[in-house]
Amino acid sequence: MIIMASPAIDAQIKAGKVVSGSRVDLAKSGVGLAVPKGAPKPDISTTEALKKTLLAAKSIGYSTGPSGVYMISLFEKLGLMDQVKPKLKQTPTGVFVGTIIANREVEVGFQQVSEVGNFPGVDYVGPLPADVQQMTVFSSGIVVDAKEAEPARALVKFLTTPEAGAAFRKRGMEPG
Repeated sequence: MIIMASPAIDAQIKAGKVVSGSRVDLAKSGVGLAVPKGAPKPDISTTEALKKTLLAAKSIGYSTGPSGVYMISLFEKLGLMDQVKPKLKQTPTGVFVGTIIANREVEVGFQQVSEVGNFPGVDYVGPLPADVQQMTVFSSGIVVDAKEAEPARALVKFLTTPEAGAAFRKRGMEPG
């Protein structure tokens, strides 16, 4: 079984690596902003406030994952790419944005709420404004020729229960 962003699961199904029809959406997470612990929390309550925060920030961290791809498109959509490009610092694959925020390598950083919302050494500011928010759906799929497909299906069934939903919410995600 694998759990990935839903477009990646769909690509694995198309490639014949994941069983067609086995995709189950488990949870979704939006993009949030965090700052180093104790730093002032900027206003991102509206898109205009977010734009001001981006222009005022000395450095901006973002990931290689779905949230990072989205943030680049958002900077472009907001007409800010030329102004923010010199300030951007992308984490290497597998490194959380929270790491470079906590180490004070960047003044602000964006990543999935589920990944940055409870990261040690950072203060979570909040999610992007609703009109520019993008939710990433995380899904599971059963790998073709899986040796333990039934236990994997049982795990997926558990991950869609109300109890698992409560755990997802605690980590900044929404079930399903």
